[in-house]
Amino acid sequence: MSRRARDIQENKTQKGIPLLAFLVLLPLNIPWSQTSVTWLGVVHFLACLSPEIGSVLYHLFMNHEGGAPVYHTLLSLDMFGVCMVNTLGALPIVYITLLCYPSLRSTALLAYMLLSAHGVYSALTARSNVRRLRSFAFQALFRLFLFTLRWVGVGTGSPASLGHFLTMDLLALLGGVINISRIPERFRPGLFDYWCNSHQIMHVLVVISIVFLHWGMVEDLLWLHSYECPLE
Repeated sequence: MSRRARDIQENKTQKGIPLLAFLVLLPLNIPWSQTSVTWLGVVHFLACLSPEIGSVLYHLFMNHEGGAPVYHTLLSLDMFGVCMVNTLGALPIVYITLLCYPSLRSTALLAYMLLSAHGVYSALTARSNVRRLRSFAFQALFRLFLFTLRWVGVGTGSPASLGHFLTMDLLALLGGVINISRIPERFRPGLFDYWCNSHQIMHVLVVISIVFLHWGMVEDLLWLHSYECPLE
């Protein structure tokens, strides 16, 4: 086996491990018996899986010989997975943050889905990594607004989850910035071709950010089980 083929195989293995871990462990760690709104857990589980599925498909066929059309199709699948975690991952957060405001909650869910649709289109049609990263800006700002509502006490949710969600977004942003900045390989070309390059660092940070998303959502689901909105 050539060195390139071996490295491609190692990449497939690296990307497949998080997918298998999430696929097996996450359902066991979601408090289904204490989740009063089942779709929150289901959507959260799908959100955590989606970027790993897209990444595995992208890297699985990286040794294709189909040229640019096949490459762009695979890249679109990878980006679609990222878009889905940004979309599906936030819907339970929107729901729980605005739990006690049913009308506003429904409006916010619809607004976030519309923003997400725009983000998906922008990410899939972007011609550069910088523009792909910008595609998620409105979704990130929307989530930041929700986190602010929680912080000031207007929004609801577990007090323990906010730190997890903020860490999640910071890690995802850091991963995106490192990926488009090509750090560290831009400083030592050739040294990081196979290990510790920006793309690999980005993937590690994304996986860790999903773990923080999961921890935060578990806290929220447990909190939701025993919380009742105050009577007006």
